[in-house]
Amino acid sequence: MSPLRLLLPILALAAQAAEPAKEKPFTPGGVYREGDMQRPQPTVITPPSENTPPSDAIVLFDGKDLSRFIRRPRKDDPDQSDVPNWKIENGYAEIKPKGGDIDTKEKFGSCQIHLEWATPAKVEGKGQGRGNSGVLIHGWGEVQVLDSFGNETYPDGQAAAIYHKYPPLVNASRKPGEWQSYDIICECAKLDEKGKVQQPARLTVIHNGVIVQHAVEMDAKTQEFGFALQDHHNPTRYRNIWVRPLHRRDEAAATAAK
Repeated sequence: MSPLRLLLPILALAAQAAEPAKEKPFTPGGVYREGDMQRPQPTVITPPSENTPPSDAIVLFDGKDLSRFIRRPRKDDPDQSDVPNWKIENGYAEIKPKGGDIDTKEKFGSCQIHLEWATPAKVEGKGQGRGNSGVLIHGWGEVQVLDSFGNETYPDGQAAAIYHKYPPLVNASRKPGEWQSYDIICECAKLDEKGKVQQPARLTVIHNGVIVQHAVEMDAKTQEFGFALQDHHNPTRYRNIWVRPLHRRDEAAATAAK
């Protein structure tokens, strides 16, 4: 074999080594490239366990008091105090029928709302008269709370419906008296500098671990909001109420790039 033929592979390898390494593509947002170790690491939190919220949650009700809520009394109620008067025992708060809604004192942006609820174990009434309550998200709408176990009513008014808008994808209700959970994910609309909607607000509801509303587009432009628990004259119970603020990745990336 000639010396030239022996030399060619060596020259080819040297040429490859001399070529600059190709830069990896950018990830969505255009700030960081794939596999960039300079990208901020996700915040470490302790995940939830039974009766314990995640470590980054804002706890609104831990079973002891409703001091982070304000009462909205009915106009015909002689007691116009803004202090919640729902019954609190055994780690839950029970609606005092006709006692008024309770409203969060704080406002939130995009967030995960978690709460657990139970309708009365003794079934009384039918349709909308069984354990009726609701999570009233100001500027968004109502996520219905209702005993929908073997209880026929209009679909956009049953448990986990976005009231009078969207029925749940499935009925994931437990029996009357059993504790149920909602995780409600509110993603605020993206607005331009003039307040025009660039991306609609979206609402997702997880009922007892099952997705029943999936990224439903909502006509909501508000960037901060509170929510209320509705008094609909039924002694429905609530416990373990907390909120986790959600931060968009692209916003975090843009901040890091400044």
